[in-house]
Amino acid sequence: MHNGRIRKLVIAGGGTAGWMAAAMFARHFGEILDIALVESDEIGTVGVGEATIPPLHLFHKYMNVSEPEFLRAVQGTFKLGIFFENWRNLGENYFGSFGWAGRERWAVGFQNYWLRGRRLGLARSYGEYCLETSAALRNRFAIGLHTVLNYAYHIDAGLYGQFLRGIAEESGVIRHEGRIEQVEQDPASGFITGLRLQSGQLVTGDFFIDCTGFRGLLIGQALNVGFDGYGDWLHCDSAIAVPTAITAPPSPYTRSTAHEAGWQWRIPLQHRVGNGMVFSSRHWSDDEARARLLDNVQGAVLAEPRLIRFRAGQRRKYWHKNCVALGLASGFLEPLESTSIHLIQRGVTRLVELFPERGVREPAIAEFNAKTQDEIDNIRDFIIFHYHVNGRSDTPFWRQCRTMDIPDSLTHRIELFRQTGRIAWNPGELFATNFWVQVMLGQGLIPEQYHPIVNAMGKDELGKYLADIHRQVEERVDQLPGHQQFIDDYCKAPPA
Repeated sequence: MHNGRIRKLVIAGGGTAGWMAAAMFARHFGEILDIALVESDEIGTVGVGEATIPPLHLFHKYMNVSEPEFLRAVQGTFKLGIFFENWRNLGENYFGSFGWAGRERWAVGFQNYWLRGRRLGLARSYGEYCLETSAALRNRFAIGLHTVLNYAYHIDAGLYGQFLRGIAEESGVIRHEGRIEQVEQDPASGFITGLRLQSGQLVTGDFFIDCTGFRGLLIGQALNVGFDGYGDWLHCDSAIAVPTAITAPPSPYTRSTAHEAGWQWRIPLQHRVGNGMVFSSRHWSDDEARARLLDNVQGAVLAEPRLIRFRAGQRRKYWHKNCVALGLASGFLEPLESTSIHLIQRGVTRLVELFPERGVREPAIAEFNAKTQDEIDNIRDFIIFHYHVNGRSDTPFWRQCRTMDIPDSLTHRIELFRQTGRIAWNPGELFATNFWVQVMLGQGLIPEQYHPIVNAMGKDELGKYLADIHRQVEERVDQLPGHQQFIDDYCKAPPA
């Protein structure tokens, strides 16, 4: 392996991936590393993912980022979960929140008590026992007020990249403007030694991060790391995105609406609404998807709809030689569960933990790749579940999703829950048991039995237990201000 000391880090590409990496490394290694970033103003970013998940709080905490300042800069709003429409079946909706429904007793998941209560006619809908779900559907939100909500953000991804760039450059990162024309490598080891720009400038380095998007200029084209597609499970391969004007106060959740051959997102920001249609080109033409999207948006269209092609799947290695791929260069899982920015964050954090400052070593590479692959596999299975377990028979797309073969790991999760009501979960997985329970029940997967310990509670006691939880949720939601009111008081952004 490469035994030389790492003194200069070069990041190829900007956007959220590039500038998130630059900001994090500048904060942690700025005193011992020279850090450069190469990007071209001529190359745009995809910018599909404008919704996040709660772990972004940790990144901002590490970076000492002020939450109100961040939200004003990115025209952000708050997100308590995702409202899924027509995924289970036409006309059937459910909410997947970041919160926990009910409360456990005797180390038994709340879904077991709810299942028995449902059989006895005592239980309300599952989401009515979750604070985040009830707050979201009543358009309420606050931080503090003796109520702790699990939340994430809706953000303008382009503005977020600019915000991170400011942090990185203030911390000493040097930006080089220009297109990368050639990736130069050591003829003996194959390690990357520099990036030749169209201007002729050579940006040399000891370690490289590939943030060049779907092109994967370093990891794919130069280092020839292969790609494994997920097309047998995730049939969507295209998206059309369009912004629209605001017509109503922003809701504190993302809306995901299933259509005949894909699904539509709606993400409310302070200055606009982000909309898009993710679809399968084998089942819909571009014109059909575009028309379906424009027929279902609210407010004036602010820009020409933009078509994005993608291939769901991942690199066979995320770290190879002296190069790590982040963001779209490493692979793509569609934005159904808003994991794109999170995967960048995890990749950057993992690389900081394993950074080979004294030389690249194989054990560090193996650890990085194995942990990343485990995380990707878990997220992949969660996304596949949404498609596979459905009751729709109205279109070929949904029938194909319902009858397709799925990974063995997902089959095990489904059958364990179907037959026992228990969740297969390993420490460290992104989606905790509460996520799985909400989506499994929401998609119509109802367990055949519940944990027997629940029967130790009498019917009247169970009824009171469920009623008390619901009452406490409603009382806490009643204390919360409206989402828009809280934004105005806490982080109102200047006009765009």
